[in-house]
Amino acid sequence: MLARLRAAVLLTWPSLALVGLVAIPFLLLVRISLAPPDPNGLWSAGTSLAAYRGLMDRSFAGALLYSFGLAILVAAVGVCVGFPLTFFITRMRRGWQVLWLVFLLATLTLSDVLIAFSWQVMLSKRIGLANLLVKLGLMEQAASLTPSFGAVLGNLIYLVLPFTVLTLYPTLSQLAPELLEAAKTLGASPLVAFRTVIVPLTKRAAAVSFLISAVLTLGAYVAPVVLGRPRNWTMAVLIGNAALAGHNVPRASAMSVCLLTAALILAGGTIWIARGRGNR
Repeated sequence: MLARLRAAVLLTWPSLALVGLVAIPFLLLVRISLAPPDPNGLWSAGTSLAAYRGLMDRSFAGALLYSFGLAILVAAVGVCVGFPLTFFITRMRRGWQVLWLVFLLATLTLSDVLIAFSWQVMLSKRIGLANLLVKLGLMEQAASLTPSFGAVLGNLIYLVLPFTVLTLYPTLSQLAPELLEAAKTLGASPLVAFRTVIVPLTKRAAAVSFLISAVLTLGAYVAPVVLGRPRNWTMAVLIGNAALAGHNVPRASAMSVCLLTAALILAGGTIWIARGRGNR
């Protein structure tokens, strides 16, 4: 009885934090999305579905699908790049591992705004990557590589890569090197050993890393604005424009609810693949 009471007390603070930081703000967001818009203020009293009816068009569906697809693409590339990088780091000496992890943690201290404008300079016409490509013969003449979808994609992958590596590192660092050696001894090729030994042992960590990267990309704002064209803008940018430029907070709230729903669907699908389907 005392152990159960102690467990209940320990779970009280996390439960209150979830209610205060997640449940209550979400309910307020839903309530605002159901309020009539007020051109002279934020929203009016009452209830209306005007904000959701305004989302029943192809432009909003296209923007939501684009943001959803971009999040999946960035997360997939981040895991595909981060997995071998993390595996390589875990096979280093302890001192080099610490150095790499400190370097990755240091990149997280940089502002998204600073990183986006640094990429803009790096991809510019005069002093950017274009001059190097011209010297290598890959481009005829220097040209700015922004705004473009590739610039947005590269910047977002750069942003999520540290999270990917830091999420995969605890699991990969615990894998014994003898596992691959045993698989090779039994006649498995390196690719087969990786697919049949490493992947099953790390699929949940990879799923968590994928999910974190996808959620971070769904909320990306600075990179699409600085490095992309209007057609490359994500839902976060459109929500900001609706609230700040359009002065339509209920519409912005309705868009936010739809975006959160998409994030929940993505999270549920990732968990189902990592647990339910993977255990069959």
